[in-house]
Amino acid sequence: MEMIVDFPGGARVDTHFGEFTVKTDQPPQGGGQGSAPTPFAVFLASIGACAGIYVLGFCKQRGLSTEGIRIVQRMHASPLSQGLVQRVELEIQVPPEFPEKYHEALIRSADQCLVKRHFEKPPEFDIHTQVMASA
Repeated sequence: MEMIVDFPGGARVDTHFGEFTVKTDQPPQGGGQGSAPTPFAVFLASIGACAGIYVLGFCKQRGLSTEGIRIVQRMHASPLSQGLVQRVELEIQVPPEFPEKYHEALIRSADQCLVKRHFEKPPEFDIHTQVMASA
């Protein structure tokens, strides 16, 4: 998969892949306009969204309604490293009528999230420059 990152102005950074564009910006105190989430917020949101896809799939596969189900994601900051997250908590909230026999299975399904699994086996990063031909 290839993504193209460009700089549309100000502190905005857009990432293009396939038919999609993920727009990011910095808050005013960071030199931006706050017109979009920060890249770090998008990264964190991908964790909950990914877990949500697995919870959704689990429910669909069993014919269970997702009405009233939501995931609350909480980030717990590292006391030792400023700006880093020490722990991510995902709380799967279910309505009272959701069958209790599926509670643990919901947790196991969310645990399959590919974003989370990348924390367990992080990829290598290869960052380099490439001189482009003149236009």
